[in-house]
Amino acid sequence: EAEDGAVAAAREAATLGALPRFGGGALVPKRAYELEELRLNRLDPAAFLSPVDDTLERLQGRLTAGLGLASLASVFAFGVPPDKVVTTGATAVFAAGVDAVGYGGAAWGLVLDSAARALDGGYGRRVAVHEAGHFLVAYLVGILPRGYTLSSLDAFRQYGALRVQAGCLFCDGDFQRAVRSGKLSSSELDSFACVALAGVAAEVMCFGRAEGGAADVAQLDGILRALGFDQTKATKQVRWTVLAVTLLLREFRDVHAALADVMDRGASVSECVALIEDKTDALLPDYVGKGADARHVL
Repeated sequence: EAEDGAVAAAREAATLGALPRFGGGALVPKRAYELEELRLNRLDPAAFLSPVDDTLERLQGRLTAGLGLASLASVFAFGVPPDKVVTTGATAVFAAGVDAVGYGGAAWGLVLDSAARALDGGYGRRVAVHEAGHFLVAYLVGILPRGYTLSSLDAFRQYGALRVQAGCLFCDGDFQRAVRSGKLSSSELDSFACVALAGVAAEVMCFGRAEGGAADVAQLDGILRALGFDQTKATKQVRWTVLAVTLLLREFRDVHAALADVMDRGASVSECVALIEDKTDALLPDYVGKGADARHVL
């Protein structure tokens, strides 16, 4: 009820002109777009559908190799008994197995994410750009953000979410109810699809390629499958979404860049909304930004 009240208040404020950009983003007409039309807009849909997190993959290799070298050095350089090294290694393998089976590798993911932030200066910026894309596009299509996190450690501290690397949370009760009832409208699907691919689109816009967002793509694919979309229909939806969300982000490129900056500094949801609306302050219901449900993460 509190979430629905927050959304109703934001919609009323938008109607009265207090929050004109909430739901005010103009999307391209919905129709079937050919690949050539996307290429004319400097877009390659393939870049959106297969993001690979090279930063974390490289770091994982370096950490694994480093641990192996450390084990050898402890024996040959520091005289640590081999049996102790083996025992320690076996314990680590067991702990990794428990993490993989019981938590889906979440604890190791937290370690990797934290290490990447410490060792790679560009990693944190990329995450901020990605999440600012989700936040901005959601607001522009009329989905109210209620919180965000830019790191696994922050997600765990704020929401107790161990399997989240980073994400935005939304007041999306209407969408969740529509999905459960099987009565998802075309406009609701379009909004969700744009928000789902907004992070990838933001990375492609700023860096030329995306590393994060594989889970976002999988989530959209799951929704389309659940709705019974065949390959042709799904392709039309994805092509339109790629074009719509990219053009929207390009239109608000400067706002997106500024939003990524303030999110990286830990700005509140109200401060982020004020920036989008180009206001000194934006009054949102107290509910927004507090106690968010970490299940609704993109």
